[in-house]
Amino acid sequence: MLTQKAETWGRSTVRTACPLDCPDSCTVDITLEKGRIVNIDGGDLNPVTNNYICGKVRRFAERVYGEDRLLYPAVRKGAKGQGTFTRVPWGEALDLIASRMREVRDRYTAEAILPFYYGGSNGLLTQDTNDAVLFRGFGTSRLARTVCAAPTGAANQMLYGKMPGVTYQDYIHARLIILWGVNPSASGIHLVPYIKAAREAGAKLVVVDPRATSLARQADLHIAPKPGTDLPIALALHRYLFERGAGHEFLAQHASGAEQLRARASEWTFERAADVSNVPAASLEELASMYATTTPAVVRCGWGLERNRNGGSAAAAVLALPAVGGKFGVRGGGYSMSNSSAWGIKAATWLDETPEPATRLVNMNHLGRALTEFDSPPVQMLFVYNCNPLATMPDQNRVIDGLKREDLFTVVYEQVVTDTARYADVLLPATTFVENYDVAKGYGPISLQLVRPVIEPVGEARPNVEVFSEIAERLGVGRAEEETDTLLRIIGKLPPQIRGDLMEHGAATPPHGGAPVQFVDVFPLTPDRRVHLFSETLDREAPAGLYGYQPDPATEQFPLALISPASEKSVSSTLGELRERAAVLQMNPADADARGLATDDPVRVFNQQGEVHCPVALNKDIRPGTVSLSKGLWRKSTYNGLTSNALVPDTLSDIGAGACFNDARVQVASLGRH
Repeated sequence: MLTQKAETWGRSTVRTACPLDCPDSCTVDITLEKGRIVNIDGGDLNPVTNNYICGKVRRFAERVYGEDRLLYPAVRKGAKGQGTFTRVPWGEALDLIASRMREVRDRYTAEAILPFYYGGSNGLLTQDTNDAVLFRGFGTSRLARTVCAAPTGAANQMLYGKMPGVTYQDYIHARLIILWGVNPSASGIHLVPYIKAAREAGAKLVVVDPRATSLARQADLHIAPKPGTDLPIALALHRYLFERGAGHEFLAQHASGAEQLRARASEWTFERAADVSNVPAASLEELASMYATTTPAVVRCGWGLERNRNGGSAAAAVLALPAVGGKFGVRGGGYSMSNSSAWGIKAATWLDETPEPATRLVNMNHLGRALTEFDSPPVQMLFVYNCNPLATMPDQNRVIDGLKREDLFTVVYEQVVTDTARYADVLLPATTFVENYDVAKGYGPISLQLVRPVIEPVGEARPNVEVFSEIAERLGVGRAEEETDTLLRIIGKLPPQIRGDLMEHGAATPPHGGAPVQFVDVFPLTPDRRVHLFSETLDREAPAGLYGYQPDPATEQFPLALISPASEKSVSSTLGELRERAAVLQMNPADADARGLATDDPVRVFNQQGEVHCPVALNKDIRPGTVSLSKGLWRKSTYNGLTSNALVPDTLSDIGAGACFNDARVQVASLGRH
């Protein structure tokens, strides 16, 4: 009996939720022993994720207690990039930051200060609360957070006002599932069992992806387009659907802009789309026939197809398919995109007293040029939080050049010593989701859960809301606030039912039982509740017009398309510090043979912007003419300390001003041949 007590003494399990940048938002049960995490597993409060979590989060304790963890505030001691710092008290660090913000404002105006953040792995509390009060109140430059989901978001907003979509649990009712530009095996893993169950019930599966992913290899049809050519394929499908009048009645009753879309699609025969995309015309016709004749049919539109010059129009064309094909109004029919708007919760609810000023707007994809070229005023202070831009932004070499500037004062507020943190003048240690409160909103399954701290902050780490509020108080634009006070204030702004559920049960009851049927339970959130298939505003924004195709940027010198898909090892760049081996370039054997390359050969991947050194693997699952290097790599994961982003231009997508990661065109050669 005494032995049993000794074994269980100080052991407990605490329930929280994962806010990391994944659609699923899992419930997480964390086992502690004497206040320290010993196991992370799934919980059942979110019925869709139901007791199962990904391998990434199972390893999260390695970040919490790892050697890269930031434990205390520090100021730079050596040259930028060396990562040498001296410990200082919190008060001294915050005083220094506030003092420098005043100096920059007085000399250059506050627009010379650039807050830089993204927050895909943050909930309602840890971003767009007290940080927004600080930067809005002080009048800094604003940031256009467009590195991800901007083109798809603009398309979804135009067509449907971001109407909630088909949720995972309704995939079982579909008889045709199209996964377009998305790989649930790497991100959003809880969709996979629903797809398998649907297939067992007789559903057909189509995957549109340049790679033969795990699900693509199991699919009834795999379409492997040249990166950037999803738009012609979708328009060829529209041409087919319009010719057959599949959704004529639906369009007449529920849509506008059909004639403009039909006109733009009319030139895209299967043959022309096949010529551009390198997909056989017969395969495109097979896909069109399957979609036209099968109901219920659901299209899962991912974010992979937006990462190029045609990304916004491609997303719009894919999302328009259920309308033109008449696929709405039945359970398991329609589209899935992001369900983040299903709750109707916006940060404006708690920021109404701090309006956003009309200051300079900086597109985050242009960070490199902002740091090296802007002069009215120049960026003199950079405040980085909730992101790792050196690992995630395009034009990596120019970003590095900017971060090296001795006259740039950089603050990095982070959980671990990232690549970006090594260039900081001041480092601030941030809490992780297991050490702070938050409210996690799923954007696959419709879920809203309370994130609770399960351990005391490691070292001197502090939560975002407290640190930003203390800086705001020092600058006279806000007041200091404890984390629990901010939590209660934000939750107090939510609708009463949601507020009560979160506080009492840890999760809110989702609307429509968490599984709305489009055009039965939910309708477009556009002003007239109709589908808008065309927008004059977006037509003017797109260089070739809305649904206008822009040709491939490949040249004879740089013929290969480089893509950077999501990895099973990290959440964007989060957890990148845990990667122990060099990242590997995936290449089709035919492309490798033409260059005299074999698996494990060290290669240089290069273009006019830079080069990356890494090993190569011959992989028949990637289409010829395309090479792949994982998204979110840290500099230590390649031989020369540069990643795929060093080869990515900072050009912008046609609508939404998104990043064009998949427009990188490169050559590959043996590292021994220059």
